[in-house]
Amino acid sequence: MDFIKEWITNIILFVLLATVIDMLLPNSSLQKYTKMVTGLLLMAIILSPILKLVSQDFKIPSLEMIQEKNAENLIEIKKKEIQASQSAYILEQTAVQMKKEAQEELMARYGLMISDIDFSVMDEAQGKFPENVQKISVKLKSVSKENRAVEAINKVEINTVDSPPTNEHSDTLESIASLLSETWGVGKETIDVMVEGGSIS
Repeated sequence: MDFIKEWITNIILFVLLATVIDMLLPNSSLQKYTKMVTGLLLMAIILSPILKLVSQDFKIPSLEMIQEKNAENLIEIKKKEIQASQSAYILEQTAVQMKKEAQEELMARYGLMISDIDFSVMDEAQGKFPENVQKISVKLKSVSKENRAVEAINKVEINTVDSPPTNEHSDTLESIASLLSETWGVGKETIDVMVEGGSIS
């Protein structure tokens, strides 16, 4: 409201000043130029609030602001890259440690060794190891198969009368998963065990 009062006051004062100047000047060719100048100045005073509003609306962001925003984005990207590489390194070292912990027991009980451990993890922000682990895939391979010579092939007989044998292979995988779960201190449901070649000696 004060802004409108000031604007109207400026217009009235300028009109009074222009009238006084017009009366003081003698009747000559100079008078028409003074009327034109005062008219232009009066238009500028009347349009001044509109010009202020337009200049405020079309503020162009400075180069410094743009550079600052770009720098922040680059820092954030670098931060995420560093966190991802740190997480990958931690998981790699964890896999090596887990392999060492379980290797001796697996060799003694089942004659198997761990060839690879692979982790499926949630987003790093959702917790740390082992809370963020969704699945641990363990690949095993038989040691005894590599050391023994090729055996002769036995005769295969198919008996359709007797009931099928129990699945010892899946029971063995279950017991291996239980052993790994106890050794590593993770839930048995998160461990997925596979044996290369598909058979356990």
